[in-house]
Amino acid sequence: MTRNTENSQGRVLVFLGAPGAGKGTQAREIARRLGIPHISTGAIFRENVQRGTALGLLAKGSVEKGELVGDDVVNTLIRERLREPDCASGFLLDGYPRTVPQAQALKSILGQLGQGPPVVVNLRVRYDVIVERLSGRRTCPVCQRTYNLRSRPPLQDNLCDVDRAALVQRADDREEAVRQRLAAYERQTAPLVDYYRDAEQLLDVDGEKGASEITNELGRLLAAV
Repeated sequence: MTRNTENSQGRVLVFLGAPGAGKGTQAREIARRLGIPHISTGAIFRENVQRGTALGLLAKGSVEKGELVGDDVVNTLIRERLREPDCASGFLLDGYPRTVPQAQALKSILGQLGQGPPVVVNLRVRYDVIVERLSGRRTCPVCQRTYNLRSRPPLQDNLCDVDRAALVQRADDREEAVRQRLAAYERQTAPLVDYYRDAEQLLDVDGEKGASEITNELGRLLAAV
């Protein structure tokens, strides 16, 4: 990818990755290291719903119906969030854009803000690895601590290490649900990889390594662009 020389206000990053690729974990850590806000669409939706804004209520209605929130609503929420003072020195977007039309809208928003094109990180993880990761995940209903039966099991079978509560499997972590989520990602979001690769804005990163190894690699790659 080419060096980003147009961004005069700060570093703009976009993190892509299928559900279970570890995108959120890496996004939070990289944003912390760079001292820029980590902006997730989920957090924006929740904040606007809590505040009872018109856009928040529209987003809530879509989510409750099991539908994707419309591009117009998402783009407007993102535009408003990026205008806040803490974004002046850069920001990291996690969960947006999800589609090529949203990526095109983001390009327009960044232009309006005087920002250059983003550096886009794509965490690559094979789908069979993701299915194994997520279908093995268990959560404590009391403290919300998360385990994985294969990679990070509890000390005692199916019991939380902290409060001894019986662990549960979230409905969307069951294998069938995981495969449905991945199919939706493949249809809607995977084309973004080609979009940003064609624009020479993409950094491909192996998401099957250890978390700290991925974070260190991202640090090296981002320091070079």
